Amino acid sequence: MIAATDIVSSYGRRRILKGASFAAARGECVAIVGANGCGKSTLLSILAGTLKPGGGTVVYGGRTAWGYRGSKPGRLCCDREVIRRMTGYVPQEDPLMPELTVYDNLRLWYPDRRALDAELEQGFLSLLGIGAFVKKRADKLSGGMRKRVSIGIAMAGNPPILLLDEPSAALDLICKADIRAYLRTYLERRGTVVITTHEESELALCDRIYVMRDGVLRQVDSGLRGGELVKLF
Repeated sequence: MIAATDIVSSYGRRRILKGASFAAARGECVAIVGANGCGKSTLLSILAGTLKPGGGTVVYGGRTAWGYRGSKPGRLCCDREVIRRMTGYVPQEDPLMPELTVYDNLRLWYPDRRALDAELEQGFLSLLGIGAFVKKRADKLSGGMRKRVSIGIAMAGNPPILLLDEPSAALDLICKADIRAYLRTYLERRGTVVITTHEESELALCDRIYVMRDGVLRQVDSGLRGGELVKLF
């Protein structure tokens, strides 16, 4: 479902990613862990199409999202339609418009009102519990509520791949548990999840764990936790 190969990225003269590669199949959850500032969010931004890499390729379901075209050395191009259809992205900062209600924020992403209402009643939005506060203004929501809506927005169009950048950061235990339950359901329905996290409870969902260090990814034992995992950062 996902194949990212030799992804590189720089900020000015600083090379952040130096050839990061990983893969994930349908129904798999892959965690990317590492120290703050190591490049995890940069990689997810590239996967989501919001940041252009300096090199490398990304393939979703056999279709190239980032790749080279033309004769050598070629030009790195993005197929945004592939990314739009294949991925849902939950960044650390939510995309909500504060002056709008939750429902009106969702309407910006779900153009079919009937489909939105059905999702709120019995679909993924219902699983996220958004119906309980759908009439609230976004600027009146708690952090946990905002994160639920952000995930709901990412799921517009039922993408087969979900990219989450530290989704449980600063949330209470109940909200963290609800998000984990939602992710389990998504995985059971053969969705693919790529998550950056510091939460051991979220690592328990993952089939594979990659450590980001010195701009590259290295797969490690998926059972590592605590200090044994941190010392690999």
